[in-house]
Amino acid sequence: MTAPEGIHAFTVRGIGGETIRLADFAGRVVLIVNTASRCGFTPQYAGLQALHETYGSRGLVVIGCPCNQFGAQEPEGEAIIAGFCTRNYGVNFLLTEKVVVNGATAHPLFRYLREAVPGVLGTTAIKWNFTKFLVDKTGIPVGRYAPTTSPAELASDIEALL
Repeated sequence: MTAPEGIHAFTVRGIGGETIRLADFAGRVVLIVNTASRCGFTPQYAGLQALHETYGSRGLVVIGCPCNQFGAQEPEGEAIIAGFCTRNYGVNFLLTEKVVVNGATAHPLFRYLREAVPGVLGTTAIKWNFTKFLVDKTGIPVGRYAPTTSPAELASDIEALL
């Protein structure tokens, strides 16, 4: 899949049902993460919120994309997910509706991200929740990070792009 505009060619639906045009983030650095509320990595929501608070005013946009594809660790509906994230982690960065990230029904954004920045040994499939994609100001994905990579470990890469 080619997308000369990078992620700016895509839209996603927000957790409240609103349309989010990624073109609106031109000139900003974007971090896109597939998330889940019942995962061993769920505490990373706190780290993602910390990145949002630290770098948001400098141009970072954090987007969490709940996904139920891995171990059925995001079984609830959007309202419950949003409440959980706010109540337990103080999340006020963007959240999308639940998405599929792998397979024939994967959201087009994730099909693009998987191809643009393959994983280890060139694999394109996302292996688990909390895989992170870092996108530069022009909308081009420049980094893919494993679920085991903490949000704090992305700080220097984010700084370099801001």
